[in-house]
Amino acid sequence: MDSLLKHMVDMTGHRDHTMLDVSVMAAVQELAGASQTRVLSITTVRGQQYVRSRAIICAGGAARVEEQPDPNLPGEPLGAYPELADCIARHGTSAQAVSGEGKLTLWLPIWFGDKADTCLEIMHPTPYSADTIHVIGGIVSVYRNFQNLLDYSERDSLTGLLNRKTFDDQLAKMLQASSEAEAAAPAPERRHPSDLERQWLAVVDVDHFKLVNDKFGHLYGDEVLILIANLMQSSFRANDRVFRFGGEEFVVLLRSTRLDSARNIIDRFRTNVEAHDFPQVGRVTVSVGFVSISAYESPVITLGRADQALYYAKSHGRNQVCDYEQLVAGGLLTAVASNDTAEFF
Repeated sequence: MDSLLKHMVDMTGHRDHTMLDVSVMAAVQELAGASQTRVLSITTVRGQQYVRSRAIICAGGAARVEEQPDPNLPGEPLGAYPELADCIARHGTSAQAVSGEGKLTLWLPIWFGDKADTCLEIMHPTPYSADTIHVIGGIVSVYRNFQNLLDYSERDSLTGLLNRKTFDDQLAKMLQASSEAEAAAPAPERRHPSDLERQWLAVVDVDHFKLVNDKFGHLYGDEVLILIANLMQSSFRANDRVFRFGGEEFVVLLRSTRLDSARNIIDRFRTNVEAHDFPQVGRVTVSVGFVSISAYESPVITLGRADQALYYAKSHGRNQVCDYEQLVAGGLLTAVASNDTAEFF
């Protein structure tokens, strides 16, 4: 009982999804004696569902967060886990499979309303007793409730995207990753900037959105924002982060990739919006400005540069993607000197 209480206190003491994942895995691993526990993400990309592992702990080992081997891929098809796929389809609370060697795999989807984008996977040499299943169910209930609370505080109520309040923390993590990558790079290495994998920040703005609200009303305007948020989630990669900053402005943090890949990913989203038929409204387009993230520049400067590229796109025809560094190199924009006290609008 003391061990259970300790884990409950630990789980509810976090204000971060990653640490909450680690805590629930540690609780299940100890209290259920599992051989391996994973937290899985379930995503939908172009109508297909995928599964990827975002954290794992094995018996006798430490919990660790798992990075996607290829960030351009959303994960394994959900169909590779037929028992789990059936469970998700019927909105079930659990599914299990027993291997030829008698080893049990137990899946527990975490439902929020009619959607499950997280699942706990527990592996054990033999089937669990009813009492152990009951303990695991209690842990999962606490995990679900607390994850729901975190989501409520971190997500935009209209679109379900991350909100502006969470942006600083996510950007700080990317800046730390950039700093570590730059420190680890060999000093004599000489590569063209376009060949380097970097982190990227993109600012997205819906073109002529005020006209949509004025002509069709705010209900249709809200529907446009919701549909664009859905297109963002399906167009960007699973490990990218998408935020609604307010109004018709969105921000995207792209994980490590090269310049040409970043441009292609962002432009794929732009073309997906252009090709989408918005009910009643018809055609809607977006303009995007993006810039690489450097550990040596403040967030204010980075956002300001992406904003400059965005406003260049909007003032030169809209419905296009502009790279700040390319604009500066071509003499189309003037680089702004770093000044941590400056704020861009």
